[in-house]
Amino acid sequence: MEVRVSEDKAVEDAGVFPPITPPDDEVRERAIARHAQLTKPAGSLGRLEELGAWIAACQGTCPPKPFERARVVVFAGDHGIAAEGVSAYPSEVTAQMVANFLAGGAAVNVLAAAAGATVRVADIAVAGETAPMVSKYKVRTSSGLIDREDALSAEETAAALRAGREIADEEIDGGADILVAGDMGIGNTTPSAVLIAALTGTEPVAVVGRGTGIDDQGWIRKTAAIRDALRRARKVGADPVGLLRTAGGADIAAMAGFLAQAAARRTPVVLDGVVVGAAAMVAEEMAPGSREWWVAGHRSVEPAHTVVLDHLDLKPILDFGMRLGEGSGALTALPVLSAATKILAEMATFADAGVSGGPTTPSDALTPPPAPEPQAAPEPPPAPTYTVAPPLDL
Repeated sequence: MEVRVSEDKAVEDAGVFPPITPPDDEVRERAIARHAQLTKPAGSLGRLEELGAWIAACQGTCPPKPFERARVVVFAGDHGIAAEGVSAYPSEVTAQMVANFLAGGAAVNVLAAAAGATVRVADIAVAGETAPMVSKYKVRTSSGLIDREDALSAEETAAALRAGREIADEEIDGGADILVAGDMGIGNTTPSAVLIAALTGTEPVAVVGRGTGIDDQGWIRKTAAIRDALRRARKVGADPVGLLRTAGGADIAAMAGFLAQAAARRTPVVLDGVVVGAAAMVAEEMAPGSREWWVAGHRSVEPAHTVVLDHLDLKPILDFGMRLGEGSGALTALPVLSAATKILAEMATFADAGVSGGPTTPSDALTPPPAPEPQAAPEPPPAPTYTVAPPLDL
């Protein structure tokens, strides 16, 4: 007899991921030990050493291999809440920017080329028409007005999650050894702020930023929209799929599926700013432990992004005052990761270079120097003795 999976079960399964296994700690320790053997004072390269050890642990080999296929995926989608005046730009800019990406004229294109990466654009919910090459996984156009209605239906949420998972699989199967997640969507910082506040218990005013550069009146409108959407979202509780449906959007849901699937496939990801950060928080709820496979490329000026970094316990590589999105901050940080990888892989050891001063064995790098032996307290000097002279006969 044929067994058919119900539609409800298919929707439910879209947010279910296999257990996430962390990067290889044994390899990380070997990388730390190797750093101590390289021709430099131990620890003198600071965070670069930590990042190189993380890449080695993700690859499961030390020394790590230089990146051969870095891929940026920009998830594009419009948001109905933009109609409430929460952005400085009209919604048609999203489709126009997708065309700009394809023409190679955007910041993401320039930064990707500088970092040795290539760009893929995925139209998940753009309101306008886009080229067939980017709309394969399109779920719908735009999203609901999240201050009064759900962003997506249950079926659309599941379709977006599956889209993100399949995009991750396609990229990894195609040879990607490090991924960057980027975003494009007018109004997308508003649902992102709602998701972040809902998952952390943060008040609306603490997560509202200027986005694309709104003025004071726009900030007030955005705060009100986030407040009203958050009231609806908090009724869902901590259910990540429910939050995506209620207050997210198809592009954010696809990003969440992409990030969780990359972790399940043991592939490192460089995170960008607040929108990708919101998707990452949802992904971590769906697939606990995914964050071990991510590094924060930068800290955005959006206040909600600091909430994300604190919640996920991620330390950003850069803090350049950026707030563009598109994957721009992550791509600016990617050359730092490449340098960290190459230092660990290509720098000479003390032994190879014939330089004195290195540890005598690899294990020396992991063993702290012995504590000095306690010194015995000095004996007190002998008490002085006095001789009393006999009295004089006068």
